[in-house]
Amino acid sequence: MTTTHRDIDAPSAEQIDQLKENLVRVEQLSKRLMDVLAQKKTHNPGLDAPNQELFARAASSYWAAMAQNPTRLLEQQVQYWGKSVQNFAEAQQIMANALKSDEIEAQTAEPPRSTDRRFSNPMWETNPYFKFLRDQYLTNAEAIRTAVEEVEDLDRVDRQRLGYFADQIINMMAPTNFLATNPDALEKALETDGQSLIDGLENLVADLEANDGELIVRLADETAFEIGRNIATTPGEVVFRNRMMELIQYSPTTQTVHETPIVLFPPWINKFYILDLKEKNSLIKWITDQGYSLFVVSWVNPNHDYADVGMEDYIEEGFLKAIEVTKEICGTKQVNAVGYCIAGTTLSLTLSLLKQRGDKSVKSATFFTALTDFSDQGDFTPFLQNDFVDAIEAEIGEDGIMPHYIMARTFSYLRANDLVYGPAIRSYMMGETPPAFDLLFWNGDGANLPGKMAVQYLRGLCQDNRFVTDGFELFGHTLHVRDVDVPLMAITCETDHIAAWKQCYRGVQQMGSRSKNFIVSQSGHIAGIVNPVSRNKYGHYVNDDLKLDADAWMDEAGFHEGSWWPRWEAWLKKRSGKQVEARAPGAHKSYPVLGSAPGQYVRIKARG
Repeated sequence: MTTTHRDIDAPSAEQIDQLKENLVRVEQLSKRLMDVLAQKKTHNPGLDAPNQELFARAASSYWAAMAQNPTRLLEQQVQYWGKSVQNFAEAQQIMANALKSDEIEAQTAEPPRSTDRRFSNPMWETNPYFKFLRDQYLTNAEAIRTAVEEVEDLDRVDRQRLGYFADQIINMMAPTNFLATNPDALEKALETDGQSLIDGLENLVADLEANDGELIVRLADETAFEIGRNIATTPGEVVFRNRMMELIQYSPTTQTVHETPIVLFPPWINKFYILDLKEKNSLIKWITDQGYSLFVVSWVNPNHDYADVGMEDYIEEGFLKAIEVTKEICGTKQVNAVGYCIAGTTLSLTLSLLKQRGDKSVKSATFFTALTDFSDQGDFTPFLQNDFVDAIEAEIGEDGIMPHYIMARTFSYLRANDLVYGPAIRSYMMGETPPAFDLLFWNGDGANLPGKMAVQYLRGLCQDNRFVTDGFELFGHTLHVRDVDVPLMAITCETDHIAAWKQCYRGVQQMGSRSKNFIVSQSGHIAGIVNPVSRNKYGHYVNDDLKLDADAWMDEAGFHEGSWWPRWEAWLKKRSGKQVEARAPGAHKSYPVLGSAPGQYVRIKARG
C-alpha cells in the first residue's frame, strides 16, 4: 500500500457551508449530550465492579507467592520486556524499510500476531504505529492473564471472578476502542471530512436519550421493525388478559388438531416473539402447522406498581391461570406445557406444586435451556456473589423494580467485543446506522423485573440453590426438583453461555420422572432453539442413558443432522391424544377475542 498525500487547496464555498453546518450540529449535539447526562440517574457503584476485597486478596496472594519464589516474577518480567523490545524493533524495521522503498509493507516473515477480527485492517500489519500498538496490547493482555493464572490461595469462585474482570479490563483497553488508535475510524473520518464523527455523536446522544442517560448501545435499526407488521406476525388472538400476562391462542392452519393443547411459557426477561421473528423461522408458526392448538403467554413489562410481585404471582396468575384457561377453552383435563429459560425453571417449580396438590393438569413438560440446579453458576458466577446481588437489591430500593438495563448489560458483557465494543465502534466512531437485524432488535427489547421476584430468584434459586437442596418455599409448600415426575423432554444448547447444557443436564437427572428425554442442539441459547427445519443448519445430540455424567453422556451420544424440532414433535404427538376439529380463537363464549396477536403487553417498552 503506497502512501498518498492530499493536495492542500483553498476550501470551496460548498465546503465552508458544510463546515458551518457541521459546527452548528456539533453545538446542538453537545447541548443535548450535556442535558441528558445531567438528568442521568445514578446507580449503585456495586453494579460496576466487584468488592475491592477480591482484588486485595488477589494482590496479596500474588505478591506473597512471588516473595517465596522471586525467580518466577523475574522470568515473567524478562519475557515481558523481551516481547516489548521485539514489538518496538519490528515497528522500527518497518519504518526503516518504508523510508528506503517509499512503501509501507509487512517486513517480517512471521505470521500475523492475531487473527482477531478487531485487527483486520491491513494497517495493523503494515503501519509501524498501529502494528506497535496492536502487538504491545496483545503482549500486555498476555501478561495480565498470566499474572491472574499465577495467583494462588484463591477458591474456584474468586479465581473465576478475577479472570472475568481481568478480561473485561483487557477488552476495554483495546486500541480499537479509541479514535486515535483505530485506523478504520480515522480513515472513515478522512473520507467523509469528519461527517462520520458527527453522525457518531448523533448516535451516541440518541442512545443516551433513549435510556435516560444510561449508555446501552443500540444493536439494531429499530425503525426497520414494527411488532405485528413485519415481526411477530403469526395469526392469533388474545383470549385472556390479567395483570401478569396476555394469553394468545394461535389460529389453526389444519382442519383437525391434536386433542391435548400446548401452553408455551417464554421467559419474561425479554419478549416472547423470539419464537415468532418471521414466518420462515417461527417455532410458533411451525407448531400450528403440525396440527396443534397452541397457546402462548405474553408477559407484562412491569412498572413500579409490580414491586411486590414475586415468583408466586408468576406461578399463580401466570402458569396456573394459563393452564386453567387453556383447559376450559379446549375442554380437556390436561395440557402439554413448554417453558423456555427462566420460564422453564419456573415451570419446574409449578410442576412440583401441582404434584404436592395432587393436580394432574400437565400431561408432559418440555424445557428449553432451563436451569434447575445452580450448584455451578457457569459464566454468571461473577455476578451471583453477595457483593453484586447486594448492589442489585440496593438499586431496586424504594422503586421496587430491577431496571431492564442491568440484565441487558450483564448478558452483553459476557460477549463484550461482539455486543458492546464492536457495535459502539461502528455506531459512535464510524457513524454507521445499526443493521436491520430482527434478532438484535429483539435482543434490545428488554423488560424490567419486579424487585421481589428478582431477589427471590437470585437469592433462593441461583445463590442458595434451594430447589435441589432443602427445597424452595412457596404457597406453604416446600418445592423440590424431585417432585417433577411428568414425562419430559429437555432441549439444551451446546455453546449456551446463559444456561450451559451440562448444568441443565444435572438438574434433569434429579427430576423424579420415569420418562426423560434429553437433547443437546448445536449452537447457543437462541440459535440452538430457533433452529427451523428448513434451514438444516444445526444438528443435535441424543443419548437415552441419563445415568451417565455429562461428559460420558456426550461421548456416547449419537449425532443427528438437522433441527431437533421433528424429534420433539414425534415425542409430543404420542402425548397429545386423538384428532379433533380445529379450535378457532374466540369460539368459547367465556373467552371472547380481546384483540389480535401479538397483543398489547408485548408493545410496552421498558423504562428504568
